[in-house]
Amino acid sequence: MNGGRTCMLGVDIGTGGCKSTLVDVDGNILSSAYQEYPTFYPQPGWAEQNPNDWYNAFRQTLKQAMSQQSIQAKDITCVCIDGPTHTMILLDKEDNIIPPVILWTDRRTMPQVEWLRKNFGKDIFKITYQEPNINWTLPYLLWVKENKPEVWEKFDKLFITKDYIRYKLTEIWATDRADALGTLMYDAVNQKWSEEIRSEILGISLNKLPPVYSATKVIGKVTRKAARETALAEGTPVIVGSTDQAVEAFGNGAIKEGQGIIKLATAGNVAVVTEKPYPTPGIITYYHLHPKKWYMLSATTSCAISYRWFRDALCEEEVTSAKASNISPYELMNTKAALAPIGSEGLIFHPDLQGGIQNPYLRGDFVGITMRHGKEHFTRAVLEGVAFSLRDRLEVLQRLNIPMRDFRLIGGGAKSSLWGQIVCDVMGIRAFRTTADDSSFGAALLAGVGVGIFKNMEEAVKRCVKVVDVLKPKPENYEKYTKIFQVYQKMHNDLMESYKLLYEVLRE
Repeated sequence: MNGGRTCMLGVDIGTGGCKSTLVDVDGNILSSAYQEYPTFYPQPGWAEQNPNDWYNAFRQTLKQAMSQQSIQAKDITCVCIDGPTHTMILLDKEDNIIPPVILWTDRRTMPQVEWLRKNFGKDIFKITYQEPNINWTLPYLLWVKENKPEVWEKFDKLFITKDYIRYKLTEIWATDRADALGTLMYDAVNQKWSEEIRSEILGISLNKLPPVYSATKVIGKVTRKAARETALAEGTPVIVGSTDQAVEAFGNGAIKEGQGIIKLATAGNVAVVTEKPYPTPGIITYYHLHPKKWYMLSATTSCAISYRWFRDALCEEEVTSAKASNISPYELMNTKAALAPIGSEGLIFHPDLQGGIQNPYLRGDFVGITMRHGKEHFTRAVLEGVAFSLRDRLEVLQRLNIPMRDFRLIGGGAKSSLWGQIVCDVMGIRAFRTTADDSSFGAALLAGVGVGIFKNMEEAVKRCVKVVDVLKPKPENYEKYTKIFQVYQKMHNDLMESYKLLYEVLRE
């Protein structure tokens, strides 16, 4: 890279790892690096992480991305960070992290959720457009208040994922509208922290919740301390940023009404951009990055993480071979999955490894195992099971009769042409894939909007977002998958009560 060339840094603090991506002003990805970090499961259904792992992964991936193209600190003109919403980080008055850092995939808060639904469910929905469920920050805070009084007394500031890393860079505490809404404490209509929820339900003061700003605002600059700790230059502008979902939708060009997203990441979802909110129980209503737009989202909690689980639990051979060949183990897993026929010869996988958003009792399972089934069938069944789960989410949105014009296939799983084709065949939709690698690309573009490299989001999309290919469903495959999908749904419903019984047994 020539010295002095402008580039934008986008950082995704994902559930499974950190991705740092450097992008030029024409949307070309100059370099990127990724590093995983662990999730800790201290009890069944619990999920926690260490934010220091996030920061260390950010530092390492940034240095790796810069070294790949000999990029200098002075070449990076702006920074934007995104991350998953809901995850709760509490700091004390000395800015020390107070465990537990409860991840959005955690399921410990069912008692708190049931209490919220019974006593305040309608009021909360009216204020936030959301239903209480186990993936939101408010139940996490209630759990801490009830079970960790010493933590409750000490905590001084609430952070969501991206906000903590940005705080490490700028020492400025803030969040954006989307992450604020994801706490279940933000007034969706009046765009401010809800006095009723904050004070009457939770019982905390306003000064423990972060100020809320536009996602494109330059909130601060890299401090001298952060410059010493990272490869960034002191004074580099840092944008507020937003949720991974909002940033990734933007980075794939979904900014107009009816444009949709099918996400194959840690969690999966189907989302559609709208001109107005459609508050509906069972569906998430979120702010779009555009100040006058929204998106409606229906999610499945275990998407690509199901494939990662399968890799870690059952694919030691592929992991070892891939390491020796310096390739991704997913390449070998995809090759094996392609050997199995459509429908995996009757083997069905339900990907609810982390419970459901509305029903935390759900569990994953393989159903229909026979002596004929080999590893190729199990591998393909995971891919198909996730696709069936996403089709179920699409049908939920279709019942709202909202405009839908086209879909973008995004997330790490979208890199697999096999998985992408399975998704299109199962769902019966056409999907675009773009040059956007993941949400870190969208974060880089958002940084460019924030500092004025692009005059608005529309210009950034027009200039930088490029379609790579279009995946189309094969009619004969869609017809076969539709029949299997009906069986998938019936089995899922039939097992509901058994999942709850198992949950109760494990609690004894």
